[in-house]
Amino acid sequence: MTVPLALEPARTALILVDLMDRIVALPLAPRKGTEVLLAAQELAESFRSAGALVVLVRVERPGVAEQPSGSQLVQGLSREGDVEIVKRTVGAFQGTGLDGRLRERDVTTCVFAGIATNLGVESTARAAGDLGYELVFVEDAMAALTGPEHEASVKLDFPRLGTVVRTADVRFTRG
Repeated sequence: MTVPLALEPARTALILVDLMDRIVALPLAPRKGTEVLLAAQELAESFRSAGALVVLVRVERPGVAEQPSGSQLVQGLSREGDVEIVKRTVGAFQGTGLDGRLRERDVTTCVFAGIATNLGVESTARAAGDLGYELVFVEDAMAALTGPEHEASVKLDFPRLGTVVRTADVRFTRG
């Protein structure tokens, strides 16, 4: 989990899942939502600086007249050039056009962070894997509702699906 990873910026997207006020504020583990948010913001800035795509995913509850308070992305997270995806299922690929948006930019590698590790992040990553993307998981930029849920994804599932790294291990190739 501590091997530096060299990513090709033009072919890589950072996918940040459910960084919305109401979700960041939940009691999470193994780290607070604010810690996940800080790590995600650091990742997003490094991706943007390298010329890599940043995708911001948020959830809306289907079939309700009004979304709960705090359902927008955390203020200041989005930048011009980012892609915002609104999902209505656990994962971000079903019915959102995300796959098409990534393919039109020739993205082949998806780097994941966000909340909840074992729900929105893992569901989105599994769909991405099924679609043929290479997967990278930034462990210290994720949290779940409980520590054991986070650990199960990070230690059991993610290594079978892709590469698990820490924020400090994410690097870009120079092109």
